Amino acid sequence: MMSEMKAKGEKMMEQEQKTMAEYTEWVDDKTTELGYEKKTDESTIDKLSAFIAKADDKVRRLGEEIQALDDEIASLESEKSGATQVRNAEHEEYVKVSTDYGESVDALDRAIDTLAAQGYDRAQAAVMLQRMAKDSAGMRRVLAAFLQQTGKSADNGAPAVDAYEFQSSSIVELMEQLYKKFKNELADVESEESEKAHYYDLEMLHLSDTITKSKQDREEKAATKATTAAKSAKAKENLRETKQDLAEDQQFLRDMTVEFEAKKATFEANQEVRKSELEALSKAIEIISSPDVSASYGERINLVQLSARPVALIQTRSASKRIALRQRAAEFLQKRAAALNSKILTMMATNIAGNPFAKVVQMIEDLLAKLKEEAAAEADHKEWCDKELKANKLKRDRQTTDFNKLTAQIEEKTEQIATMGKDIATLIQEQADLTKAMTEATEQRTKEKRENEEAIADAIAGSTAVRKALVILREFYASQESFAQQVPEMKEYKGMASGGIVGMLEVVETDFVRLETETKAAEAQAASAYAQFMKDAKADSLMKHNKEVKLKLEKDQAEFENSNLKKDLDLTTEQLGKANEYYEYLKPECLEVHVNYEDRVARRKEEIAALKEAYEILDSKSG
Repeated sequence: MMSEMKAKGEKMMEQEQKTMAEYTEWVDDKTTELGYEKKTDESTIDKLSAFIAKADDKVRRLGEEIQALDDEIASLESEKSGATQVRNAEHEEYVKVSTDYGESVDALDRAIDTLAAQGYDRAQAAVMLQRMAKDSAGMRRVLAAFLQQTGKSADNGAPAVDAYEFQSSSIVELMEQLYKKFKNELADVESEESEKAHYYDLEMLHLSDTITKSKQDREEKAATKATTAAKSAKAKENLRETKQDLAEDQQFLRDMTVEFEAKKATFEANQEVRKSELEALSKAIEIISSPDVSASYGERINLVQLSARPVALIQTRSASKRIALRQRAAEFLQKRAAALNSKILTMMATNIAGNPFAKVVQMIEDLLAKLKEEAAAEADHKEWCDKELKANKLKRDRQTTDFNKLTAQIEEKTEQIATMGKDIATLIQEQADLTKAMTEATEQRTKEKRENEEAIADAIAGSTAVRKALVILREFYASQESFAQQVPEMKEYKGMASGGIVGMLEVVETDFVRLETETKAAEAQAASAYAQFMKDAKADSLMKHNKEVKLKLEKDQAEFENSNLKKDLDLTTEQLGKANEYYEYLKPECLEVHVNYEDRVARRKEEIAALKEAYEILDSKSG
């Protein structure tokens, strides 16, 4: 029996060493694996930190550049507005001056016709011009120029009749010079207006192009800024997750190291106990195997039991001694059973009293072997439970972490997809609004152009008709003035309100000319504004279209990534469910016990010790 115990102890010691070697190898492999993961996480953290710093700096610089572009655009808009105000003022001045010069040229034309038809001296010409100046603003400019050329004031009055001197030829020449002078000045004013308008158009084109380019640059920088900020936010989330993974790996490594050291210490203590036990068994076997002990046992025990002779006095004594030993062993086991509350020891104490000595010894040996086998099996089961529970916990923790990470990524990606969908819908609506606005602007421009062309045509036709009427009326009233000079003693008759009619028609003609000029200017300004609006609207629509296409591509990519994330989440959920199911299977096998493993081991050791002591009591018969 002792030899069998020694062999079993050696086998158990070897098995424990093998188990510890496998556990040590697993710890070494896991430590190496975690070391690699730590280096990878630290490298990833460094890369992400560098990327985030670079991205945040880029976002800051883009913000400053966008602000500079906003300031530049505001300055250009202000400059454009100021130039438009100056141009409007210049044009108003031009209209006023050109109208005056036009009236002056027209008045000179009429005056020359009148002077050429009748012979006038300088004084009579001055009187005529004074009279015409009362009804025409343009003629006042002519009168001033005429008086300056002749060097005399209109206050001199007309000469006496007997002092009349015909100077028609020189006066006409003077008036023609004035006509030519005002005509040239009118041409200069119109040329200057054309140059200013051309310069203004060039300046507006330059400012508009610059503003459009600046706005495009701003939109591009704003889009780049938003993209970079989004990438930075994503990198920060990845950095947080990587740091969390690194911390979990480091914590797991610390826990595993502490547990390994504890188990290693337990293993070393166990090995020392097992070694001492084997040495004791070896020594006991050596003692029992000596010739003195074996010969005495064979002579005094085995021979007596095997003999078929009648019971002798020594046998009676031996039987009495065995009964006493069984009684002592039974009483001892009863006490230990009560102290340990052990059903096994109680049952054994009862069996000792009612069974033969040899059977009792065999029962104790069998029970010892059974308890030792149960202890070994329970130790194996405990080792298996520890291994499976740890592996299951690692798997559940890893799957739970992956589940939470994938869930957060899916929520973020879903929100991004919804935001991009709203942005795409907004861009489509804005493009539709721009198309509608361009269509309406084109219809309005067409209508406005047609109305302006009709107004210009009406103004030209009206001014032409009024000018013809004025020629006829002027010739009539000029002839009446000539007749009045030939018969000065008669009461002068100039016709029915001749000055009022001519003046009124001159005003009408001026109104037609002004209508033509202002309508042409308004038409040119409206055409320019329409062209600029269409240019800006088309550019804006193209930009929004490109942005829409880009967003749609990004949305498709995000949806594809989200679909893959959901597949990964389904797989992770399935694996986590299986891990949880296996954990539920392990719970009744490894966790749901009434007495913990250490208590069971201690109690079994005490039961084995009690049985061994009872065995020693029974075995004391040999002494």
